[in-house]
Amino acid sequence: MNELYPPIHENHHFYLKVDETVDEPHQLYVEECGSEDGVPVVFLHGGPGAGCELYHRQLFNPEKYRIILFDQRGCGRSIPHASLENNTTQHLIADMEKIREKLGIKQWVVAGGSWGSTLALAYAQAHPRRVSGLIVRGIFLATPKEIKWFYQEGANCIYPDYWEDFIAPIPKDEQNNLLHAYHKRLTGGNEIARMRVAKAWSLWEARTATLLPSSSILEHFGDPRTALSVARIEAHYFINNSFLEENQLLNNAPILKDIPGFIIHGRYDMICPLEHAHKLHKAWPNADFFVVQGAGHSAGEAGITAALIKASDDMLKKLGVK
Repeated sequence: MNELYPPIHENHHFYLKVDETVDEPHQLYVEECGSEDGVPVVFLHGGPGAGCELYHRQLFNPEKYRIILFDQRGCGRSIPHASLENNTTQHLIADMEKIREKLGIKQWVVAGGSWGSTLALAYAQAHPRRVSGLIVRGIFLATPKEIKWFYQEGANCIYPDYWEDFIAPIPKDEQNNLLHAYHKRLTGGNEIARMRVAKAWSLWEARTATLLPSSSILEHFGDPRTALSVARIEAHYFINNSFLEENQLLNNAPILKDIPGFIIHGRYDMICPLEHAHKLHKAWPNADFFVVQGAGHSAGEAGITAALIKASDDMLKKLGVK
């Protein structure tokens, strides 16, 4: 079984100011790891709102890849934290172009999971000539059906005990539209209420992310700082249809036809059901499609980690790198 590459240190990091139109401009945390002369790969974290983690560096061969990681607007080490101002999919796509240009990269492999797959697909469809390859995992197409499944009716049938904790902060007369109820509190002025619902939102996601319970994921998503950015930014995006047109990612999938790609998805993914990854593969048939048995949504599950490592290694072969 493929395992993570050994831990590595960053080569360097910097903050990139990407927005001068607001009172407190967004500054993105960007880091580079691996080989300075390697194949450029940019990793897109999930959420939106989660931020990068140290093990994300280890998904790529550090002797072959020039690894770029960044925390998206409002996430992780980027500032201001949990900010919703000028935070849309279009802003994030533009940010990626600014990072690419700053680093002098002509083309890069784009890799991302969950929300990272959404952003990766949207970016590749907007700038196909800048993408040498795509690796996407835990496919989220940002459709109303997917949002309803996870935040209103669907996943609650699989996890009724966890669901009770998720809806507990919301009065019964508002539970017919939980996304709206959460968004109202996450963007409101009551700091205590905001943190309470942020933790409930984030823990619902953490508890359902893996086939078997994971204490490390619960600890990560239970951290108040992470919980706030995940909950606020996700609710902001999802109530705005992720700033995408209806069925945009599938409709534009033919743009990807000449880009080598891998689609990886857990068979028992309860956050992003497999049917959407299957639809993407039907719309983008030249991508290699791997359904990981005995796995849910998280990239940290052994089977999905192995599939991601194999995909990043096999991408080098597709690109003719020895």
